Amino acid sequence: MSVRPVKAISIIGMMSELDKVIKFCGDSEVFHPDDAMSFYSNTKNFIPLNDKNPYSAPLQSLRSAADMAGFELHYTGLGEFSESESDVLKYIEYLIEKLEKMVNNRLRCKQEIDACTRKIEQVGHFVGIDIDFTEINKCKYITPSFGRLPKESMEKITKTDNPYVMFFPCTSDETHCWGAYFAPIEHTPEVDRIFSSLYFEKLDIPEIKGTPEECVEELKKQLAELNEESKRLEKETNELWNSEKDKCMKYYTKLEELDSYHAIRRYVYKYHKNFILVGWIPADKEKSFTSNLDKISSIEYSLSDGKDELKNSPPVLLKNPPFFRLYEFYVKMYGLPSYNEVDPTTLVAITYTIFFGIMFGDMGQGLVVSIIGFLMWKLKKMEIGRILVPCGISGMIFGFLYGSVFGFEHVLDPVHKAVFGTDGKLMEVMESETINLIIYGSVAVGIVTIVVSMIINLISSLKRRDYESAFFGANSISGFVFYVSLVAGLVCTMFLGIPIMNTAYIIGLIIVPLILMFLREPLGRLCSGKKKWQPEKWGEYCTQSFFELFEMCLSYVTNTMSFLRVGAYILVHAGMMLVVFTLAEMVGGAVGYTVVVILGNGVVMALEALLVAIQVLRLDYYEIFSRFYIGEGRRFTPVTARKSEN
Repeated sequence: MSVRPVKAISIIGMMSELDKVIKFCGDSEVFHPDDAMSFYSNTKNFIPLNDKNPYSAPLQSLRSAADMAGFELHYTGLGEFSESESDVLKYIEYLIEKLEKMVNNRLRCKQEIDACTRKIEQVGHFVGIDIDFTEINKCKYITPSFGRLPKESMEKITKTDNPYVMFFPCTSDETHCWGAYFAPIEHTPEVDRIFSSLYFEKLDIPEIKGTPEECVEELKKQLAELNEESKRLEKETNELWNSEKDKCMKYYTKLEELDSYHAIRRYVYKYHKNFILVGWIPADKEKSFTSNLDKISSIEYSLSDGKDELKNSPPVLLKNPPFFRLYEFYVKMYGLPSYNEVDPTTLVAITYTIFFGIMFGDMGQGLVVSIIGFLMWKLKKMEIGRILVPCGISGMIFGFLYGSVFGFEHVLDPVHKAVFGTDGKLMEVMESETINLIIYGSVAVGIVTIVVSMIINLISSLKRRDYESAFFGANSISGFVFYVSLVAGLVCTMFLGIPIMNTAYIIGLIIVPLILMFLREPLGRLCSGKKKWQPEKWGEYCTQSFFELFEMCLSYVTNTMSFLRVGAYILVHAGMMLVVFTLAEMVGGAVGYTVVVILGNGVVMALEALLVAIQVLRLDYYEIFSRFYIGEGRRFTPVTARKSEN
């Protein structure tokens, strides 16, 4: 539940050493560059390098050429890579030219194959018609038109008065007739206009000779030759790739490295004949980083703790144990914590897992959810899949306590008798006494969660030195005292019969905290040592603060009641499965009963898993995060050539 400490490092040296420094920073894979302008007060002599990146265009061209050729680029070990940058660019240029040439040839061949196939299909519609295209092409006074006509238009042709409107059908399908019409040159525009009104679709018949049968045969020969050429071109491309693949991967990795490292240069500023580079490194990497940096001559560097550089917004690197690390996905979706803020990952991991299990309590369905989550992660690398595994296990644990296995509520009765010593199952969810217990338990869970959130807000606010939020806000010490005192007073008075809410209790633990929250802004400014602590207009402030305090008190009630959904989903699950078994009994028969139960379990499991996942996330985001979390941090992203592997 912490943010990994980082340190700011400022490197100054001669311009002649810049390339060495940049390469070292990139090779370290722990250096996060930042804008030096924000770290220095006097920057009028700082000049940005603004060098053009000579590697981005070749890199993009190589990726595009490899993708079009159907080959996948990946990183590999460079080993003793001694080639110069110019050698890398020359080889990449050569390989791109070869790949693009082969890709263009294959593309041209494919286009010719498609065109030939299309011609065969077009001419094939006229096989059987007694026409010699050679003789047709010799006609000087007649214009032939080949194409297709909707069947409903065929009858309209016979009703046309124009003697030149004649259609010679050949083949047909369900909707169209294929054929041709011929018109004298002087009447061609008129005839074309008539056929166009009949929705005639003209085909661009290729310039061919002989009958349609002879034309199709000739086109088939051309298609066979083109297919052979396509295979030959593909073979040549594969042979080139097989011979160059290993070398290409090394040069690609080197080019990716050069491109990534060049990105550091846009953070570099020139200062006379020197350069200035500022960035961040993890605090635990300081020794190894600086010891290697010392090997570069003519440079100086200085380090400062991230907590001393809060004005420059230190980048955030989360540090959590493996199980809690799964839930960083949800934290990052909301927003990373600031450097001086509490990391909520541990709280999210605990609450999300437990709440999901409580709301999705079924031993059999929980097992299925875990298996599906595992497959989602392994096969599709979906982050949510990893989270569903522990959530499903939590559902199994609570399902065991509820005695529910795929909706069967009494399968575990013998186990409960042996383990818990009960007459039947540990708890009958749908009994009235249990329902009351679930409702009260949900409210209690909400109260505990809100109290824990308030405590975390106190810690986080003190870390940020936000005294208004720590002492006088809705989730501050004042809010904590008010909320806990009010809850304790109501519980003791209404349920335990202990009348502790006397005058002193109400004034000291309820009214005084309310007054402090009412005056939170001026009191917060006083604690921060600000001279202008008073509002400009007390009347306006009091009016605004009154309504804010009223809304604040109302939110305590609504936020607490919001946790009733935790218990509600326990009852919803039992109710939905009751409906499934009722339908199964109505269908009757062993086969019908089994099918309905299986399908019903699938529907309930899918629907409930989705709803529970969303509702638990809502509780975390709106009822917990809203009390202490800001989430305006920026991610720690060190420069590395192997981004896709991290």
